[in-house]
Amino acid sequence: MSVVLGRREASSRLKTLDVVSAGMNTVTSGRSRRTADLADEFPTYGPVEAVLGYALFYVLVDRTTPAVVEVFSETALDLSPSFVGFGLATALWFVLAVSVLDQVRRQLAALGVVSYDDYQLRVWSRVTPSSLRAAGYLLGVVVGGTVAALTFEPAVDALLGLIPVVGAVDVASFDLVGLLVLVTFFVAYSAATHSLDRLVVDGIRALPAD
Repeated sequence: MSVVLGRREASSRLKTLDVVSAGMNTVTSGRSRRTADLADEFPTYGPVEAVLGYALFYVLVDRTTPAVVEVFSETALDLSPSFVGFGLATALWFVLAVSVLDQVRRQLAALGVVSYDDYQLRVWSRVTPSSLRAAGYLLGVVVGGTVAALTFEPAVDALLGLIPVVGAVDVASFDLVGLLVLVTFFVAYSAATHSLDRLVVDGIRALPAD
């Protein structure tokens, strides 16, 4: 009888050890998966695109400031030129602060420090092979960058032409061709910066694996 009880106790202990071992393996595998996910997601997409986007915003504000000051201080609202200039400068600092905070939060979320709801997740990037994605992004940089470079000056001229129209609310003077050029530039520039951002971030992510 004692022999049977001893065998049952031994069997029970072995089962307990198996359960503990399985639990430890599950925790270890879970940690490994989380570590792998962090390695795959950091740095997250966006910093290059944000920098180039702000650079464009800064250039456009700089190029259009005289026209904006003239329209809104002398013709449309009769505001003080210094007040209009201060408003534009404030807009530059505000956009810069928001962009930096957003990028910091995105990178911290990729490390698991904070939470961040990324509504710009692309399913295409998850199901498409990396080599095909890289080719598509490279094509986006070349084509988008070329179109953006060719349409930049016409787009700035179109924007300068739209400012008096907006200030005077003169629909009859609306330049449809200029608006089309402006939209073409922004679409091309967005495609180029988006693609370049993905190429740079993917390249950085691949460095530790080499």
